[in-house]
Amino acid sequence: MQRIPDLPTIPNRPMYIFLLVLTVANAVGYQGWSTLYTNFAVHEAGLTGAQNGLVQSLREVPGLLSIGVILLLLVLREHRLAALSVVMLGAGVLAAGFFPSFGGIVFTTMLMSFGFHYFETTNQSLILQYFDVRTAPLIIGRLRGLNAGGNLTIGAVIFLAAGVLPFSGLFAISGGLAILAGLWALTQDPRAQGLPVQRRGMVMRKRYWLFYLLTLLGGARRQIFIVFSAFLLVERFEFGVREMTLFFMLNNAVNWFLNPLIGKAINAVGERRLLVMECLSLAGICLAYTVVEDRWLVGLLYVMDQIFFNFIVAVRTYFQKIADPADIAPSMAVSVAVNHVAAVVVPVVGGMLWMMDFRIPFYLGAALAGCSLVATLFMRVPARGASC
Repeated sequence: MQRIPDLPTIPNRPMYIFLLVLTVANAVGYQGWSTLYTNFAVHEAGLTGAQNGLVQSLREVPGLLSIGVILLLLVLREHRLAALSVVMLGAGVLAAGFFPSFGGIVFTTMLMSFGFHYFETTNQSLILQYFDVRTAPLIIGRLRGLNAGGNLTIGAVIFLAAGVLPFSGLFAISGGLAILAGLWALTQDPRAQGLPVQRRGMVMRKRYWLFYLLTLLGGARRQIFIVFSAFLLVERFEFGVREMTLFFMLNNAVNWFLNPLIGKAINAVGERRLLVMECLSLAGICLAYTVVEDRWLVGLLYVMDQIFFNFIVAVRTYFQKIADPADIAPSMAVSVAVNHVAAVVVPVVGGMLWMMDFRIPFYLGAALAGCSLVATLFMRVPARGASC
C-alpha cells in the first residue's frame, strides 16, 4: 500500500495548496449554510412546507446546469473559475441572513448553489489533471478528510456563537470566510507547465459509458441517504436536534480520518474491489433500514451508510485511468450534470413511495446498489493504472 506523500514531496504542490484552501473554504461556507438554513427559513422567513420543498428542489438545479462550466472555460482559466465559484458561494451564504423572505432565500440559495456546484466540478477536474493515477486517490482522500474537518470546525463555531449573534451574523461568518479564501485564490497562479490542453466544448464518448452509468447510479443512491435515511431517524425514530447534531459530528469526525485511508485503499486493491464492497454494504444497509426496530441500531446504520458511501470517489479515479487526459475538464462538467439528474427525480418519486410504505425507498436503494454492483463488474483498467 502506497504511503500518502509528505506535503513537501507532493507533485504540483502549488495546486495542492490552492485546492486545499478552496476545499476547506467551500466546506465552511456550505456547511454553515446547511446548519443554519432550516431554522432561518422557519423562524425568520416563515416559509411553508411547500415553499421549503421548492427551495430544496431549486437548490439542485445548478448541479444540472454544471454543463455551463464548459462554456465558462472558453473565457476563463479553470483555476480562476474555481476561485470565483468559492467567492460566489460565500456571497450567497453571507447575503442569506439579510433577506428573510421566500424570494430572498431563493435568490441567495441559487447564488450559493451555483458557486458550490461549479467549484465541485472544477475541483474534481483539477485534481485529475494535476496528479497522476497513483497520487490522485491520495489527494482526493486527504482533501475530503479536510472537508470533513472544515465541517466540524464551522459547526463548533456556530454552536458557540448561536446564542450571541443573530442569523445575519452567523451567515456572515461562514460566507465571509469563504469569500476571503476565494479572493486569496484569485491572486494565485498554481498552474504547471506541460499538462495536456483541455478540449473545449462538450465531450461525451461511447467508451465512457460505464463512468456515466456509475455516476448516475451513485447520484441516485446518494439521494436515498440524504433524503430518506435522515428522515427515517427523525420521523419514525424521533431523534431530536441534539441527537441528529451528534450524528452529523460523528459522521464528519469519522470522515476526517477515514477518507485518506480510502485513497490508500484505491491504490492497494483497486477501484473495482472497493466499489464491489461499497455496493454490497449499501445494499445490506438499505435492507436493514426496513427491519431494524432499535433506534440506536438504526443510528449506527446511518453512520455506516455515510462511511461506505465515501467509496464512491473510486468512480472518479477509475475515469482518470481510462480517459484521454484532454477530456477531463469537460467530462467532469458532464458527470456533475448526470449525477444531478437523480437529485431531481429520486426525492420526488421516493417521497411518493414513502407515503405508500416507508420501506419502499430503501428497497429502491438496495436495487440501485445491486445495479451498481453489476455495472462495477464491467470495470477494466489499463495496465498503467492501479490494479483492479
